[in-house]
Amino acid sequence: MSFGEKLLALRKENGLSQEALAEKLNTSRQAISKWENGQGYPETEKIIMISTIFEVSTDFLLKDNVSENDHSNDGYYVSKEKVEGYLDYYTKVGKSLSLGFSLLILSVIPYLVFKDKPEIYVIPIILLATLGLVTIVSLIVKANTDYEKLDKKMLLIDPTTLQKLTERYEEVKRKNAFVIGLGVALLIISFLGFLLERQDIALGVLVPYYPLFVAFIAIGVFILVRKITIISAYGIFVKNKEHMERLEAQSNKKWRKKLNEWF
Repeated sequence: MSFGEKLLALRKENGLSQEALAEKLNTSRQAISKWENGQGYPETEKIIMISTIFEVSTDFLLKDNVSENDHSNDGYYVSKEKVEGYLDYYTKVGKSLSLGFSLLILSVIPYLVFKDKPEIYVIPIILLATLGLVTIVSLIVKANTDYEKLDKKMLLIDPTTLQKLTERYEEVKRKNAFVIGLGVALLIISFLGFLLERQDIALGVLVPYYPLFVAFIAIGVFILVRKITIISAYGIFVKNKEHMERLEAQSNKKWRKKLNEWF
């Protein structure tokens, strides 16, 4: 099959009109028609976009003797625009998750401060917990499946784009190392304070500081969730091979566990 024949078949299989595909590719319907009729080829960027839209390799699109099944496992081609969209999406995800979890944790503070006055602490607890849950649930409802599916695919990226991503990945890690360390330190201090009281080592001295410890935990979680989310998003591209190997190992572990349960 020629490129045009493959494009026509893929478009029809996916229920797209020439106008709809043209819109996705930011081109005209006439251009799609010419490509399908064998009157020319799109530029490289458009070919990569087509491979991404239909989840096929560029080899399949361009080589007449390559079938779709032969290269279905080669990888999922990701354009520069898709990469930037993914990173922007997970930056927002990190903000929402960190805020939601932090609000849930902070909802404990009113109880610790006004422990003997339920008429005072009940309403703040409900408000903070509700805001936290709504933030997290709204994130789940608005989840972008187009981006989330990249987490489970072997990705193929233009070498120049990948090089720039790698440089940005290292820079992001370097810039956020201190902040992440601060978040970890806040969690350690807080949990250590609770542990000392629980083991009757502090003898009640730290109890008045419980609200502060909880606030430290909320801040630490906010920092770690937000920063680690965006660093992990870069890692999906920069360390895609290692990521896929971990997923495969986890999958194999689950299957072995199921087999052991069955037999």
